[in-house]
This record gives sequence, C-alpha cells and structure tokens, in this order.
Amino acid sequence: MEVTPQLRQSGYAPRNALNADQLKRAIAERSKARGDAPEVGKWLLNHFYRHLVGNFEPARPILTLEQAVEALGAEPPPWVARHLGDAGKQSQQAPLVWIDPQQAPLLAEEALLVEFLTSRQGTALAGKLDRINCPQALALWHKEHAQMAARVEQGWRQSQPEALLTRVTTAEHVLQELRPESPLLRAEMAFESYVMRHCLGQFADRRALTGGYGERYAEAVEQRRMRVLSFRDGQGQPHITISLIVQADGTLTVEQVKGKQNRPPVERYYQDLLQCLNALGTDQQTPADCIAIGIVRTDAGWLRIEEVSDPTAQTRLVARYPQLYERLEAPSAMVEWLVAGRQPQQFLQAGPQAVSVKYATRHIVSKRAERQLNDPLYQTEGVPWPDMTPAEGEEIQAWQARAR
Repeated sequence: MEVTPQLRQSGYAPRNALNADQLKRAIAERSKARGDAPEVGKWLLNHFYRHLVGNFEPARPILTLEQAVEALGAEPPPWVARHLGDAGKQSQQAPLVWIDPQQAPLLAEEALLVEFLTSRQGTALAGKLDRINCPQALALWHKEHAQMAARVEQGWRQSQPEALLTRVTTAEHVLQELRPESPLLRAEMAFESYVMRHCLGQFADRRALTGGYGERYAEAVEQRRMRVLSFRDGQGQPHITISLIVQADGTLTVEQVKGKQNRPPVERYYQDLLQCLNALGTDQQTPADCIAIGIVRTDAGWLRIEEVSDPTAQTRLVARYPQLYERLEAPSAMVEWLVAGRQPQQFLQAGPQAVSVKYATRHIVSKRAERQLNDPLYQTEGVPWPDMTPAEGEEIQAWQARAR
C-alpha cells in the first residue's frame, strides 16, 4: 500500500544521528513485534537505519548544544559537545540530526519496505538482500507499484457476494469481510485492488491469482493470520480497506486503514468508520494510518482525537503517542506535565495551558513568539499552581517513575 518514498540519493548521505541508539531500538522492537524473518530484521537494522540517519526527511538539524538538550530532553553525551564545540570545523563535519523514531512518515516507509522484503521471500533475490541498499529498495518498490497501476487498467473482476461476509451495517455503508475459506477469496482481493488502486490483490500471475504482493496477503488471510475488511457503499463499491492482524491469543490489531490509491480515507466516512472499528473489538494499538486522520483507540473505544477528554485517557494516549499532544483540544494538566517531563520541546509548537506547567517550562515557552512579555508568570518566583491537586501530583510522579 503506497506512500511516497523520502528518497534523496542512491546511497547514504554523511550525517550523524543524535538519537542513534533510540532509532535502532525502535526498529528492532517493531521488527520483533511483527515477527519479521531474521533476514528482514537484519536488513532493517542495517540499511533502513543507515537510510534514516543519512537520507530521511524530515530530520531535525542540531546546530547547537541547546538544541541537542531540547531534542533529547536531557544532557547529551560528551561527544555531542565536542562535535558542536568547534564552530570553525563544523563545515567539514557530517551534519548532526535528531529523528523522531515514531513519526508517521517513518513508520509508513518502514511498512512498505517490510512489504517489499517479505514479497522477496522464496525468490532468488531472498539471499541477496544485503546487496540492495534502502534507496534501491524504495526505487524498486515504487517502480513495481507504478507497473501494477498500469496493469490494473487492463483487467477487471466482478465482485462475488459469495466471498463476502457482512460484519457491520451503518446508515449508508456496509463493512464486508473477505471470507478466508472462500474459493473466491483471491478473486475478491483482485477486485478490491482494482477499485481501490492498491497492492492487496495484485498477483504476479493475474490469471492464476498467485505470486507477487497479492500472494503475501492471500496466504496471511487463508492461514487466519490476517483479516481483510472492505468498507463499501450501497452499490457495493469499496471506499476503505482495513487489514487486521490476528495475534496468537486471538486478539485483533488494526494494521492498515487505506482509502483509494493508499490515500487517507475521505473525511465524510469517518463517523461510519468509527462505528465499524468499534464493532470489531480490536486491541489498544493505533496504526499510523488512523493517527494521520485523527482517530485513536482508547479504553472507551475508537474516538476522534478531539473527543478524548478524560484526563486519564489523554495521559495514556500521549504516553503512547507523544505526537498527538498538539491535537488535543483541551489537554489536562496531567498530560502537560507528562509532556514537560518527556518531550518539552513540543511546547515550542503549542504552549501549555496549566499555570504550573507554564512556570516549570518557562525557558521553553518563552521562546514562542506569542509569549506576552509582561506576563507576571515570567517575572516572579511566587507563581501559584492552582491546577495541581495532591492527587494529580502523586499520579504525575508515578508516570515519571514508569517513564524512567
């Protein structure tokens, strides 16, 4: 399922990553959680990591020690000071950058690379993955998907009701599951791909419906490791494709939620989409696709980010997905303390509302252009903290202890 590769060149540019260990750890943890084949995990830790450090955009440039402290939220290791200390030599050194290992573009690019690498298993290329660097893999993926788009224009398959099972019915739409036991499963996957213009049902042999990207998804569905659902209108036309990973204990994790041509689903479908997701009984994971359109999984179910108002739910959400803080309409003081303790640089974009947090982060908040210079908050040490109850203070301390 398509995303535009962040490709700068055919190799890896000379850059240093301020948070190299964090990047490697995040790649390894996600690979282990997905159950990637050993050669895929090894390739990601080699080539994908080097691509992130050298080529990935957006990457935050680190030009001063102060910026390094803000990015890390702590004092950087000694080598950073040495790297930045001699201004006269900086022009000859590799640039220093900080890369958010959980940002949506990075996760999307990693997902398509895993898709590319997995599709090579069982082929002559499987034993030669180390010879393909990340820019080459991205270029091959992009080329193949362009070829798929051209081939799909040459064929058509009729949807088969026998291959579908109705899971949810809304006022205007129906969520249909592609039945894993149906002999028409692969043909229905091909129809879904034809209409939606993505690779779910793109088989190398379009007559036999075998091989290629479609083989990977078809086998996963047939073996009950994945469930695929199609969000369709009253005329049976697909508008959203949803894939669920079936965990070992039977729980369901939402993997992808794609609109046509792998774009985000159209906003007018969001309310019905929420109804469908809530009916599926998924676990607490929220994929990047849903975060991108402002939908998240909470204890209360799937909600728009703006609808998450419970302080505890907000805190759990931001603890898991820090980038969502800026999208909360009314973040609680507890959430702002969590951000202050873990990623205070986020206040450069959206300052805290709680007076206590404003005071505690005044060295960051003061950098925002909208700061009121005559605000007594910045002029006195006698600032009251009306937002913080003893109970909230104890809970914040507990969150900080767990974060360590």
